[in-house]
Amino acid sequence: MDHRRPWWRTAVVYEVYLRSFADGNGDGLGDVPGLRSRLPYLAGLGVDALWVTPWYPSPMADGGYDVTDHRDVDPRFGTLADVDALLADAHTVGLRVVVDLVANHTSAEHAWFRAALAAGPGSPERSRYFFRDGRAGGNDPPNDWISAFGGPAWTRVTGPGGPEQWYLHLFAPEQPDLDWGSPDVQEEFDGIVRSWLDRGVDGIRVDAAPAMAKVPGLPDAGHAPGASFASSTWVDNPHWDVDEVHEVFRRWRRIGDAYDGDRLFVSEAVVNGPERLARYVRPDELHTTFNFDYLKAPWDARALRAVVDGTLAALAPVGAPATWVLSSHDETRHVTRFGRAHSAAAVMGFDDAAPADIGLGLRRARAAALLTLALPGGAYLYQGEELGLPEVEDLPADALQDPTWERSGHTARGRDGCRVPLPWSGQRPPFGFAPAGVRPWLPQPASWASLTVEAQDADPSSTLSLYREALRLRRELLSEEPLTWLDLGADVLAFDRGPALRCVVNLSAAPVPLAGLGRPLLASEAVGAEAVGDALAPDTAAWLAPG
Repeated sequence: MDHRRPWWRTAVVYEVYLRSFADGNGDGLGDVPGLRSRLPYLAGLGVDALWVTPWYPSPMADGGYDVTDHRDVDPRFGTLADVDALLADAHTVGLRVVVDLVANHTSAEHAWFRAALAAGPGSPERSRYFFRDGRAGGNDPPNDWISAFGGPAWTRVTGPGGPEQWYLHLFAPEQPDLDWGSPDVQEEFDGIVRSWLDRGVDGIRVDAAPAMAKVPGLPDAGHAPGASFASSTWVDNPHWDVDEVHEVFRRWRRIGDAYDGDRLFVSEAVVNGPERLARYVRPDELHTTFNFDYLKAPWDARALRAVVDGTLAALAPVGAPATWVLSSHDETRHVTRFGRAHSAAAVMGFDDAAPADIGLGLRRARAAALLTLALPGGAYLYQGEELGLPEVEDLPADALQDPTWERSGHTARGRDGCRVPLPWSGQRPPFGFAPAGVRPWLPQPASWASLTVEAQDADPSSTLSLYREALRLRRELLSEEPLTWLDLGADVLAFDRGPALRCVVNLSAAPVPLAGLGRPLLASEAVGAEAVGDALAPDTAAWLAPG
């Protein structure tokens, strides 16, 4: 291994939303054996690593992000032995594995929280969480903090004598926040981090990283009635992006640096601008962090360039690489988003539900893939984007499981539409995700018959083929060459990555001449150099060999 350039600086990481990837035991829910069986597909796709969403024991109030035991595996997903086998097989085929660490909160069914409820006010058990007396004689929440899923961030508990204290949950009520000022919490998670690194995982993704510190005294945040959880706009918020959170990451970094193999820490941190984000990846903290400004940007050349320039400028002083991402298990799939008149992403899937032109969205999504994979740094792909999957917007109400649906009073459908199980093969559901006749945990559209891996595998014009070829060329041509912009017009993004690759993305309404710009390598409207003629059509991207 070349230790002068750790793997994570340029890695393409594939997000596996575990319960929707592949069902290995025929119960309609994705699991670790199912993922293990599909490792050859992922290796053949050309990614460098996998990020796997939580497989821990959980009541599944928030899709596994409500954890009862951070050191074990939920029987629905497999066993620790299955995880060990997955790690061994992944490493054999050249894939690294990143696990998801949910450290801001536990499940309300965690042994610690059950003990806190039983112990009562003022107990050491309650000091691991945020239990507080209410205002107005105890009848109102302790402050005005809000939940990411809508509504207040406080729920009142009932003791033997009736209603008593309130507890804090920045997410669902079933996810009480831990108090990271507690030595018990710090020491427990030191052990959890070591337990997974000892098993051989290559990295840890830190869920909801900015939430893990609160201003002492828990003062009001000044949220207006009905305010949304718009953390990308917050300044000096008392429950998000508080400076003390960085002490946790320095603690973990010291642990990780004691292991060999360039172990990675990557954060999920939606904060106010790239300068605040860069604080998470200072040299003694985490290694990389997801770029939500890029994910949420509209299909607009000026907006996208501003994000790219702002990101690179903010990260340069701390020496951290950028990461680029278009979709995730928390966001509307970008095929659908790019097909809407308003193509920017909102918070936690609260997107505009206006009709989408899926044909236009797919065209733009394919171009965005080439843009993303040509940018300096690393990239994260969300499962199914390599198939061109759209958001499923017509799931029946009785199938919806995301907490957003209930917390919003059935006004926001939440994130289930991007979590529908993958289509692998066949002409009808479950499309090889599960054995024939087994109903997946979320229903798949019949229209996905043309989008299965099987249907796209041998089609050189398919989105799957585009991703495979782009990932092959990226690995062959790119490492850490800087980005140099070219001026081809205000609505065109064009840049060189060293002498080997030139990327041109046409976001205008007219063709862009390509004469003299180089030899075509790949284009988003079809795979192969033959796709590019004398001009690049609107909503299309091309990779060229300069000169």
